[in-house]
Amino acid sequence: MSNDPSQEVNEDADAAQHDELEALRAEVEQLKAQSLLERADLENQRKRLARDIEQARKFANERLLSDLLPVFDSLDAGLSAAGEGDALRHGLELTYKQLLKVATENGMTLLDPTGQPFDPEHHQAISQGEAEGVAPGHVITVFQKGYLLNGRLLRPALVIVARHD
Repeated sequence: MSNDPSQEVNEDADAAQHDELEALRAEVEQLKAQSLLERADLENQRKRLARDIEQARKFANERLLSDLLPVFDSLDAGLSAAGEGDALRHGLELTYKQLLKVATENGMTLLDPTGQPFDPEHHQAISQGEAEGVAPGHVITVFQKGYLLNGRLLRPALVIVARHD
């Protein structure tokens, strides 16, 4: 072991530089990790925003289409009341088909579940009844048609369901 002061100063300087280098490396690693986290957070925000925009686009017409449901009901009632071969019936059918086409093009789906199994997700049972040739738990009659908008329920179909024995 030498007692040369210049050698000790060099060793102290080397040790200080080494410590500083290690501290800088640790800081660089920490900044890299922070950068990765911020990039991942930014990507998640971008995906969330894209998903929110898509949802807003898909359901932008929800209020308008919901407001049109009574119009569909009125046209349905008018068609039921009009006589066969009647010019009024023909006009109502054309109007109904045209309105339904526009609604369908905007993501609306008609629920007319006559004869189908009762589905509490899409149907609201208002009564039970007996019917020839209809399996228990299946829809006998539809009082009011239901509607979906891009798979989301706008209004359940009001139905009578065949009674279980």
